[in-house]
Amino acid sequence: MSTPTNALFGSKSLEFEIIAADGRARATRLGFNSCTCFSPMFMPVGTQGSVKGLTSKQMEEVGCQMILGNTYHLENRPGSSLLQHLGGLSTFVDWNRSSLTDSGGFQMVSLLDLADISEKGVSFQSPIDGKQMLLTPERSMRIQNRIGANVIMALDDVVSSVCLEAKRFEEATHRTLRWIDRCIAAHQRPSEQALFGIIQGGVDLRLRSTCIEGKGTL
Repeated sequence: MSTPTNALFGSKSLEFEIIAADGRARATRLGFNSCTCFSPMFMPVGTQGSVKGLTSKQMEEVGCQMILGNTYHLENRPGSSLLQHLGGLSTFVDWNRSSLTDSGGFQMVSLLDLADISEKGVSFQSPIDGKQMLLTPERSMRIQNRIGANVIMALDDVVSSVCLEAKRFEEATHRTLRWIDRCIAAHQRPSEQALFGIIQGGVDLRLRSTCIEGKGTL
């Protein structure tokens, strides 16, 4: 049976409230500076800021609370500087509710054949024009700060779920922890944008616990 609760956690850019719980399941409220979301929720992917086949008004009419934009692709086209000049992603696509941008890290999997990963960051070859982009934790934060989403994600070292190399998951877990320190230091809009971390470790409970514990101390 669902149990009401008033557990409330807050920061300048995010107010998080657990409003009901049932065992390990919970319903929550996420309050941002200009909007509120309730979870669990469905978050459609708008790779370049908009969901294909639907207008922003139609997304509101079906009850969408938050859309996800892709940092890497938005930087390629139309570019974060242009988005910043026009008032941010939400203004650009006429979206009045909340938004989230990924860190660009998922392209380490989706564009693996075009990526080179190192401690400094990840270098991509654009599938559009072949140009190289070095995405570091600092650059990911800079791009996401310009895009202006309510929630931004820390750059993590992403490993394909079908990878069989235990050492690769170990490497990614500890690199992800090192990178989030750099993301926090580079984040320029903490009172306006909530920075979320990502847990790495694949299905290895030891590595996932290591990642959770490491981020819990930040």
